[in-house]
Amino acid sequence: MSLVAIVGRPNVGKSTLFNRLVGMRQAIVDETAGVTRDRHYGRCEWCGTEFSVVDTGGYTSNSDDIFEEEIRKQVVLAIEEADLVLFMVEAATGITDYDEEIAGILRKSKKPVILAVNKIDTGDKIYDSYQFYSLGLGEIWNISAANGGGTGDLLDEIVRLLPARNGAADDEHPELPHFTIVGKPNVGKSSLTNALLGKDRNIVTPIAGTTRDSIATLYNKFGHEFMLVDTAGMRKKTKVHEDLEFYSVMRSIRAIEHSDVCILMIDAQTGIEAQDMSIFNLIQKNRKACVVVVNKWDTVEKTSNTMKEYTQAIKERLAPNNDLPIIFTSVLNKQRIMDVLDAAARVYDNYSRKISTSKLNEEMLPEIENYPPPAWKGKYVKIKYITQLPTRSPSFAFFCNLPQYVKDPYKRFLENKLRSKFDFLGCPVQIYLRQK
Repeated sequence: MSLVAIVGRPNVGKSTLFNRLVGMRQAIVDETAGVTRDRHYGRCEWCGTEFSVVDTGGYTSNSDDIFEEEIRKQVVLAIEEADLVLFMVEAATGITDYDEEIAGILRKSKKPVILAVNKIDTGDKIYDSYQFYSLGLGEIWNISAANGGGTGDLLDEIVRLLPARNGAADDEHPELPHFTIVGKPNVGKSSLTNALLGKDRNIVTPIAGTTRDSIATLYNKFGHEFMLVDTAGMRKKTKVHEDLEFYSVMRSIRAIEHSDVCILMIDAQTGIEAQDMSIFNLIQKNRKACVVVVNKWDTVEKTSNTMKEYTQAIKERLAPNNDLPIIFTSVLNKQRIMDVLDAAARVYDNYSRKISTSKLNEEMLPEIENYPPPAWKGKYVKIKYITQLPTRSPSFAFFCNLPQYVKDPYKRFLENKLRSKFDFLGCPVQIYLRQK
């Protein structure tokens, strides 16, 4: 997806506009200047076009803020990574030295820039906005981020200026499934890629963070054909200091967004840690299929039940989304690496499976009749009809008379029945209750 960066000096309303674009209160908004320090990422959709939005801290120089230099660096990074820059200024204050400084950086960047004048809440304030033409950044767009005034026209302009994304141009084999290997640094992602391909395609060293880009390779062996994507290791945001590593993590996140199956690699010695959970939650959030691979299994001391106990511990940690294949490998010894491919191929088949409406109703309606939804305040819920929705991941609509009275425990019951009747191992399953 294209990336739009919102930049500007402190307290011009960047986070307010960001929250409006992504449709939720994701960034903290306060009248105090300099509240936002880190970059926030979100998704925006307008007229069928989806793009990522990044909110940055307020750009300053020679101020009392001890985070000033880091924030400035983050703003410059966001401008470099973005496909389009949304530069925000404020009508009442007029052009400040900071605005001039940011405008200078943007003119040098050669990126498409949209100049948005914020806090135009009434008609008479429009006259204050004309002075911003002197920044030399072209047309100005008058908006009010707080009440949404002018944001529709602004979004039309953003969509018009975003580079056209041609799937075939970005990807040599858009029709093939994409299997993306993800995980923390130094768990053996590149080693697994090399072992599967049978050649040293990617550099492997004991140093964490050797891989810096997402590398896609065509795999066509042993009856399998797909694009295999190796990604950079993803660390906690607080541990990411280098500019290069920031780019690497961004590209890894984009690789997850564009994948069909994510192969999550875990170090057998450390088990599932907080960062592994963060990556798994990112996979779930994007509704991607998942295979868990426990690497370096040869380094673990074993008894007769070690693998069974380890599997149980992983499933408990990943609950309730724990209907996943778990493969124990040693990439160094080439142990069970073909099992990873077989599991990923099976999960992809499950992920792309379409079940006919007649088959769904034939299997599910008797189960619902045997165990109907609990009555709510004397009202009985009757599910009459089920169909699969035309979405990328498996999603099902259950049509009933009172969908608002069907609670989460019963939705989980429906999901478990779907999983037992049809094989959805490794896939997220969405349940929607609709009015018939």
